[in-house]
Amino acid sequence: MANASNGLKSIFKFIPNLFKKAAHGVTFIVGIAKNDQRAFQIQKATGDELLEELNKVQQESAEYKNQGELDDLERIRRSKEQKLTSYRYKVKDSSGKIISNTFEAPTKNDVRVFLQNEGYEVVEIKERSKWDVDLNFSTKIKNGDLSFMLTQLSTYIKAGIPLINSVRILAKQTTNAMHKKILNKVVYELVVGEKFSVALEKQNKTFPTLLINMVKTSEMTGDLPGTLDEMAEYYTEVEKSRKAMISALTYPMVILIVAVVAVVFVIVYVVPQFVGMFASNNAELPGITVFIIAASDFLGKYWLHLLIGIIALIIIYLQMFKRVKSFRKTMQTFYMHLPVIGNVIIYNEVSTLTRTFASLLNHSVFITDSMEILSKLSNNEIYKEIINRTLINLSKGGKISDSFRGEWAFPVVAYEMLVTGESTGQLAVMMEKVAIHYQTLHSNAVTSIKSLIEPVIICFLAVAVGFIIMSIIMPMFDLYGQL
Repeated sequence: MANASNGLKSIFKFIPNLFKKAAHGVTFIVGIAKNDQRAFQIQKATGDELLEELNKVQQESAEYKNQGELDDLERIRRSKEQKLTSYRYKVKDSSGKIISNTFEAPTKNDVRVFLQNEGYEVVEIKERSKWDVDLNFSTKIKNGDLSFMLTQLSTYIKAGIPLINSVRILAKQTTNAMHKKILNKVVYELVVGEKFSVALEKQNKTFPTLLINMVKTSEMTGDLPGTLDEMAEYYTEVEKSRKAMISALTYPMVILIVAVVAVVFVIVYVVPQFVGMFASNNAELPGITVFIIAASDFLGKYWLHLLIGIIALIIIYLQMFKRVKSFRKTMQTFYMHLPVIGNVIIYNEVSTLTRTFASLLNHSVFITDSMEILSKLSNNEIYKEIINRTLINLSKGGKISDSFRGEWAFPVVAYEMLVTGESTGQLAVMMEKVAIHYQTLHSNAVTSIKSLIEPVIICFLAVAVGFIIMSIIMPMFDLYGQL
């Protein structure tokens, strides 16, 4: 009887425990379902909705809170700095050559002291008036020039020359007034005690964000020359890709412009010569001839309006592409779905993205920081959204590959290499291989564009000229029939 009683007690205890376990199981499954649903919503989010989610994640993250506090301290520190005034100066160098340029500093005396310390004989320093316009409108340094500067700077540092003296040498060697001004400002910041990365960052976005962040990392690791060499190689590859694209498109574009000018010339100046002849002989004009004559009259009367309209449309398009995010995303999506051209854009973006990511990882930059840098580097809204999703997923403990899975703008081969790199711990190596692979595909795609555009232009020219010739010959046959 005792055994039976104990058995009944065990059964009665088991049933509540079973329901309790079942309830925990249901709660666990519902939680997973909610997380999966949330992850699905994040994966499908775009535009402002995605940015709102990213801002929410950053506010909830302790890492971002600490970073925000550091940013606040940096803003306070900068607000306490003296306001800079722009001065124009004239100095003599050691050879007696007069050099004129501009410089920003808190006071006129700061400019004088700095120039004298740099070995110049000061001739004149005066505050710039509002009419004193600097002719160097662009402050960007071309990739080719930047690569050369970084290589020189690395060479000087490896030779044992201190960083500040190395930058001084670069400033005195360059013959470009804008480059000299920028490098002198970097030297000034180094003289007053700023770090090299901070000195670069203060130059009004002259230096790329990637370079600044890589220099920051090298300052912590102590390998500035190695970083400068890698960045020089990086910008050399970027410049090489840009020149390859320009080279491939230059010849077809010249042919296209010549073809359009030739067709317009024939319509505006040649066709009217035959109109009078057709009218004097009462020739019956076919539809094709009537169309060409109407086009000739329209271009003759409204060519200026048409030219202004085309220029206005180009300006409006460029401004909207620059300022309206939704328009830019729509156009980028359209271009990336075009035959051949779409592949060129995708291959270039993937190559740049993976090469930059590999460089950041090789320099021990945290993955989250690397993704933030990548989001600032790219001007392509599709890839920016993918990177933003990655930042959100990383903050929730997810993998990088989760955000790239199924993305049409990220090829399957690149995704599989990304997954392999994550699972093996060789992410940087895999990203380098992806960059090399898609750089090769990009070069091949650019060559394909050149091969494709030339026959298309020739066909366009042949059809246009043939159309005009037919419009003139057909009425002439009618005139010969009347004789």
